[in-house]
Amino acid sequence: MTTRIVVADDQDDVRGGFRIILDAQPGMRVVGEAADGVTAVDLARRLRPDVVLTDIRMPGRDGVEVTRLLAGPDVPDPLRVLVVTTFDLDEYVHAALRAGACGFLLKRSGPALLVEGVRAAAAGDALISPAITVRLLDRFAARRDVPEPDPPLTDREAQVARLVARGRTNAEIAAELFVAPGTAKTHVSNIHRKLGVRNRVEIAAWAWENGHVEDA
Repeated sequence: MTTRIVVADDQDDVRGGFRIILDAQPGMRVVGEAADGVTAVDLARRLRPDVVLTDIRMPGRDGVEVTRLLAGPDVPDPLRVLVVTTFDLDEYVHAALRAGACGFLLKRSGPALLVEGVRAAAAGDALISPAITVRLLDRFAARRDVPEPDPPLTDREAQVARLVARGRTNAEIAAELFVAPGTAKTHVSNIHRKLGVRNRVEIAAWAWENGHVEDA
């Protein structure tokens, strides 16, 4: 199946570059472009792509608002939104995490990571640039005290949380633990529910703060 993508960025050269990279990949096709947030939301709602690739700073609506409207907790049928930014860590990026973004990449990360991020998003996984992950974890650690959940994670769920903290996708977790990809996804969903978090970065933060990564 072809992964259909909408690219939203206010810079023509960036959109063009992303289109060239993504259209060159087997099974990927850019089906729409938007130069502002209002157009991005309208286009995504009309085309229902598999992945929306959005910048943070755009006219009309910024990437945070675009993410909230397309992937937020109040959206009945959310889309997969992948945020691409020039900032290692920015208040907009952190807000987009809360708004439902499934991944974050730096524009300078290169074509390979861009393609990998789109593939992960389309598969229901998440990919976050390592530099962003480290700084997000630092911020979470500085402001949050995450207790052990009640009920606690099972041993297998703790293993999965540790692998999430190491940046593994659901497919990679499944391969490493010798389970089906659907089983790995179920474990991640259970961890989300028990910890009361909405994304993989918060799972990673919990794993680091509670020593699960250091115990590996």
